[in-house]
Amino acid sequence: MVEKRVKEVTVKHFCIANHIIEITFQQSRINNLQLLPSFSAFLCEKPEGKPLFKLVVDDNIKPEDNRKLIREFDTGNGDIIVYELSNGGYQFVVKNVFERECALLICRNNFQNCYCALNGNEAMRSFGLNDSLMLIFAFAGAYQQTLLIHASCIIYNGKAYPFIAKSGTGKSTHSSLWMKHIEGVELLNDDNPIIRIIDGHPFVYGSPWSGKTPCYRNRQVPLGAIVQIERSTTNSAERLPVVQAFATLLPACSSMKWDSVLNDYLCNILSRILQTTPVYAMHCLPNEEAARVCHQALTL
Repeated sequence: MVEKRVKEVTVKHFCIANHIIEITFQQSRINNLQLLPSFSAFLCEKPEGKPLFKLVVDDNIKPEDNRKLIREFDTGNGDIIVYELSNGGYQFVVKNVFERECALLICRNNFQNCYCALNGNEAMRSFGLNDSLMLIFAFAGAYQQTLLIHASCIIYNGKAYPFIAKSGTGKSTHSSLWMKHIEGVELLNDDNPIIRIIDGHPFVYGSPWSGKTPCYRNRQVPLGAIVQIERSTTNSAERLPVVQAFATLLPACSSMKWDSVLNDYLCNILSRILQTTPVYAMHCLPNEEAARVCHQALTL
């Protein structure tokens, strides 16, 4: 009797910022939901309609030969090498902080159809898959009025307030000061919330990517204002004019500036956000007064 080997395939769906994504695990014994613990709150049944993107996780995928190196950049958690493919799309190599290759990612059709091969132990595979999904979501989302922003985001009085800044400046510290000293404040996401335009109005969503703080909330909240955190010797807040606000927001968004089409979509989203949303610069110390000064500026 000839034994038939059953192919190990698992298909899962997730709802993130009210977008559906589909992941197919081809070797589901080693590549499965255990690699994505932060996605549990976003798991959903297979819906009707077209997903934002589909990702096939298959360790048999090989790198494309016909490619052009675009650049290699440091994410703070490792390096990502970006190639443009001659037949359309992009190829990425995701490395961890130890410079070990954790994932090979190939994306086509404006990031709607993607393929990923993982490598290494479970921790490496989890890192590679999470980074790949975050990257795909950021770029596929741009075509659908959705952006991933590097921020720590609180909820206060029914509105969301993302705090943006360079890494290490104090975004998370400022959020924690609000939660400690301002009644009714809660955290939505501590590293990568999502902003989506719906019927001309911006909403903020929690995401499966929250940095070192495990805060993975599948929730939608209207955007109240965006605040740029800057270190200072005193506490003060000022509303930024639109042009300066645009220049402030752009570096906080996941983008590929060399891709003119994708960059135009991103700039369009930012312009639409600024039509309805104030942006402030908060010059501050890491103390209680900073939270109260910022709170006063946002709620006047």
